[in-house]
Amino acid sequence: MSFNSKKQLSFGDLYQQAKDWAQNDKPQFLEMLDQYLDLSEFIPANFYTAYYKYFGRKREYDLESMLSAFILQKILGIPTLVLLVNIFALSSDLRDFCGFKSIPDISQFSRFKTKFEDHLEDLFYHLVDVTEPLCRKIDPLKSDLFIYDTTGFEPYVTENNPKYINNIIRRLKNIYRNDKNVNIYAFAYQSMPSSAQVNQEIKQLYINGHFCYVYKAGIVTNGLGVIRHISFFDDEFKDNHPEVPVEKKSDSPDEDKSIGDSTSLKPVLEDYFNLHNHHYSTFIADSAFDSYQTYPFLIKDFGFDKAVIPLNSRNTKSDLPQPEYNENGWPLCPKDSSLPMKPNGWCRGKNRSPRFKFVCPKINYKGGKRNCYCEEPCTDSNYGRVTYTYPDQDLRTYPGIIRDTDDWIDLYKKRGVVEQTINYFKDAMVTGNLKTQNLKSIKTDVFLAGITQLLTLILADKMDKPENIRSLRSLIA
Repeated sequence: MSFNSKKQLSFGDLYQQAKDWAQNDKPQFLEMLDQYLDLSEFIPANFYTAYYKYFGRKREYDLESMLSAFILQKILGIPTLVLLVNIFALSSDLRDFCGFKSIPDISQFSRFKTKFEDHLEDLFYHLVDVTEPLCRKIDPLKSDLFIYDTTGFEPYVTENNPKYINNIIRRLKNIYRNDKNVNIYAFAYQSMPSSAQVNQEIKQLYINGHFCYVYKAGIVTNGLGVIRHISFFDDEFKDNHPEVPVEKKSDSPDEDKSIGDSTSLKPVLEDYFNLHNHHYSTFIADSAFDSYQTYPFLIKDFGFDKAVIPLNSRNTKSDLPQPEYNENGWPLCPKDSSLPMKPNGWCRGKNRSPRFKFVCPKINYKGGKRNCYCEEPCTDSNYGRVTYTYPDQDLRTYPGIIRDTDDWIDLYKKRGVVEQTINYFKDAMVTGNLKTQNLKSIKTDVFLAGITQLLTLILADKMDKPENIRSLRSLIA
C-alpha cells in the first residue's frame, strides 16, 4: 500500500483539530497527502528487510501503515499512544489512510518504536539528503547556514516533578531567609543530583528558565529552520567519541552548559559530515560555543568560511584593560605599551587549548612568591596582571568575518530559527514532555518529528508552494 495512505507532515493543532478532520467525509489534508506523497518512495531497503524479517510474511500491518500512524500522530500533535488509538477508533478516514483493517494496540505501537529506532534514524538521515537540494533551490543563502544548539528532552522521572525541585528551593529559602547575600537558586543547583536516580544518562540541566532532568541532544538546522541533524549525547555517542570528557558538575549551571555545549560540537560535526556530503559557508551558534579551540576546527577542519559566535565573557576579562601586542606577538603592559609582559611558560590544562602565560613586567620574587611593584597596577592581585596567548587567537578575533558589523549582526539574528524548530518539536509535535523513561522510545519520537518536518518540505515542493514549507495549514488553504 502506498504512502498515499500515510504521509504528510507539518504542524498539526491538537485533539480538537483531529476531531474536526475526522468528522468530514474525506478530510482535505488526507486527499492532499494521497495525491502528492508516497511514503514507500523514501523508506530505505534495509528498513523493509528488518521489518519483514521480524514480523514475517503473514504480518498484520505493513511498514508503511505503522509509519503513517506515527506521522499522523506528529501532524495532529497527539501526545500519547492511548489517545492515538482512541482517535483511530473515532475516524474511519484515518484508519483507511493508514491502511488499518484493525487498529494496532498500544503495545504494538510501543514495540515498534523501541525495535526500529535505528532504522527510523536512518530514514531521517536519508530524508536530510533528499531535502538538501530542495532547500538550496528555495533559498540558497539561508540553506548555506549551519546553525547549532543543544537542548534536552524530558523523560518521565521523579526529579522532573515540579514538587521535587520546589521542595528543595523552599527548604533552602527557609534556611537562608535572613541572609540576603545567598543565591538560593545556585545553592539549589548544587544540592540537586547531577543525574536522575533511575538512569545516569538523564542529566540535570537548566533550560528555558527551569531546572530539569533530560536526555541531552544537539540540534542542527539551516537558515530556513529545516532540521539537518539530531544527535543524542547518550552512552553510544560517548563510546563513538571517547575524547569527549566526562561532565563534572560545578556551582554554575551557565558554566556547565557552556562547557558541555562546546565539548559536544566537534563530535557532532564529525558525525554529520561523515553521513552527508554537504558544504556550508557559515556556522552560527550562541556564546556557549565560544572558545579558542572552536574556531580552528570550524574553519580549518570542516571548511566553514565564517563562524558567527558571540564572545563569551567567561573567556574575556572585560572589566580589565586589555593589552596590545608587539610584532612578535608578546602582550604589552596595558598601562605602558613600551613594556612587554614577561613570558612565564605553557599551560596545558585538560579540555583547554594550549596557551602561553605572560605576567606583569613589574614583578619580583620574594620568598618564592611573585609580587607586583607597579605604582598604578591594573589589577587588585598582589602578584600582578596575568594574560595568556593562544596559538589560534587570531581566528577567534577574526573568524572569517569582522565582529559586530552589519553583516555579522544580520547573520547572528538568524540563529533564532534553531530555537524555533526545537520549540516546535517540543510543543506542536509533543516531544517536550514524553510519558516514558525509555531512551529508545524518546529518540524515536524526536526522529519522527524530524521525519515529519522533512516530509512537509517535500510535500510543499511537490505542490509548488515553497513558501509554505513549514505549515500544513497554509498548504491546504
